Amino acid sequence: MSTAIEDYAVLSNCRSAALVSRWGSIDWLCLPRYDSGSMFGALLGDESHGAWSLRPSDPDATVTRHYDADTFVLVTRWETPTGVAEVHDAMPIDEGVEAVVRRVVGISGEVDFVSEVRFRFDYARAVPWVRQIGTGREHAILAVAGPDAVVLRGPRLIAVDTAHRALWTTVAGESVDSVLSWGPSWQEPPAPIDVDATLKRTIEWWASWAERVQAAGEHADLVTRSLLVLRALTHAETGGIVAAATTSLPEAFGGERNWDYRYVWLRDAALTLVAYIDHGYLDAAHRWRTWLLRAIAGDPADVQIMYGIAGERDLPEREITSLPGYDGARPVRIGNGAVDQYQADVIGEVMVALDAARTAGVAETTFSWALQRALLDQLVQWVDRPDNGIWEMRGDPHFFTHSRAMVWAAFDRGIRAVEENGLDGEVDTWRQLRDRVRADIDAHGVHAGGWFTQHADTDEVDASLLILPQVGFCAYDDPRMLATVERMEQTLMPDGWLLRYRTTGVDGLAGDEHPFLACSFWLVGQYARTGRRDDAVALMRRLTAVANDVGLLSEEYDPRGGRQAGNTPQALSHLALVGAADALGATAR
Repeated sequence: MSTAIEDYAVLSNCRSAALVSRWGSIDWLCLPRYDSGSMFGALLGDESHGAWSLRPSDPDATVTRHYDADTFVLVTRWETPTGVAEVHDAMPIDEGVEAVVRRVVGISGEVDFVSEVRFRFDYARAVPWVRQIGTGREHAILAVAGPDAVVLRGPRLIAVDTAHRALWTTVAGESVDSVLSWGPSWQEPPAPIDVDATLKRTIEWWASWAERVQAAGEHADLVTRSLLVLRALTHAETGGIVAAATTSLPEAFGGERNWDYRYVWLRDAALTLVAYIDHGYLDAAHRWRTWLLRAIAGDPADVQIMYGIAGERDLPEREITSLPGYDGARPVRIGNGAVDQYQADVIGEVMVALDAARTAGVAETTFSWALQRALLDQLVQWVDRPDNGIWEMRGDPHFFTHSRAMVWAAFDRGIRAVEENGLDGEVDTWRQLRDRVRADIDAHGVHAGGWFTQHADTDEVDASLLILPQVGFCAYDDPRMLATVERMEQTLMPDGWLLRYRTTGVDGLAGDEHPFLACSFWLVGQYARTGRRDDAVALMRRLTAVANDVGLLSEEYDPRGGRQAGNTPQALSHLALVGAADALGATAR
């Protein structure tokens, strides 16, 4: 069986990410970007699809791990009958250095270690040519395939079948370094790095970023870690914020709901931006707005719901047969077909986020406001167009109530910019359409029983309706919202965790899925703001208890199997955690 998703920790250099299992194996690594082809793909197969294991040779060694304070330097502590040692894993934050450092530190006694590496480039479609390039006491191997070249320096590695293996003993007070460095295959192999200096800079960089976090209360540590995760998923150079570090981890184990999340969804990035702003990171607002201006430049009619990390538009979805999938869940997908969908809420999410930035003191430029006006002008043309909704339904388009409410929010924020900030715009048109959309929701998006419906043609509810009061469409204690929550509790919480929706409706896919963690965090905020604090606290504690031992959350949770599901770490889960904690803090007795 595949390693449990919650048994992975993440490393990041804010350009890419690696997943390290509790048992010391890097099973997912894509360099130089989050969305590059994998060189270690065991996450979606087994070790034959690429992995780098580093652990004691004693199979009964016990293990604990933690991050070095508020950083992404992972410390894994191994205890054996003969001694104790730690492995310090990191991706150096230095610009231009695409590497993974694995330092073994002897704590007491002595511990026999084994390092075993299998390089499989391009999603395990390319087995590289590997040769020794070390000189004297400096051991190194070079692996080359297509455009990729990797140098691994450290203890001497010997070819064993389809892997390279090193054995050595680490004693107390000694450190042994292994450094994997990536570079283009047509250039000279990457040069050695100063491991002491690199680790010091990396620790200091993360600690400096984290010290600005203001978090208090019962969940302060998880709020800090969640904001760090959001930073780890934000590309250092482009400013693009990816939805997760992985592709194709299944929403339903063994099923087909396997998607590539290593891209920038305007919605998720906008929500992340709001979380940054709420916690004082205004520089992130500047950077993301600049990314947005670049990504959607051109005809606003061509705006997409998602882009590549640098703003690329072409993200065709295809199936990769070289990786068999997590526990055999097929297909493994690269790219994402939702790029071609119309999701009416996206412009609303962007306008809400940029309004929050403006309110926080991020000054508009002529260019940035012109962009927002262009988006609103386009929304005027699309105002009566059905869409695929926030959950990227692969069935027929509908008038989803959440989407309609976000159209309302887009026009509302445009009006606010004119009336409160003195900007120019077609405010009369926007006001007329804002009011018409509200009337449409009141007439067609509310069931006779008093609750908001998923879309105009159903009596089903949808967890996305919890967003309506968050963007000001209605009050949290609006009778319709209270009725909606009651209906959700009746139909979407079979195990006490909130599903996004019932998949028997307009989903368009076979099978079912597990509760979506972000939705349950939204429900915490709804409870907290409507006098149900005990329910909010109880649900928050259940939710935070499923974070793994280093504070990471995936997309979904299987309450019956007691395991995380879906891509990891998931930006939307972590930013929803931050929002829930903020709601609890704001409503504290």
